[in-house]
Amino acid sequence: MKKINLTITGMHCKSCEMLIKDELSDLGVKECNIDFKTGKAVIVFDESKLNLDKIKQSIQSQGYGVG
Repeated sequence: MKKINLTITGMHCKSCEMLIKDELSDLGVKECNIDFKTGKAVIVFDESKLNLDKIKQSIQSQGYGVG
């Protein structure tokens, strides 16, 4: 398992967190902790099934920025 830290921009409320978490869960992310107030995300995923680019693309496709 790989653990990464990301900064997500454009989140305004708890619903934004939930939308991203649901999308990442559907993608196959094992664990996801997001705080809309700070924009910080800690994501755990299986590198053999998923990569960072796919995770970023998934978040960006919902209209959020990823750093």
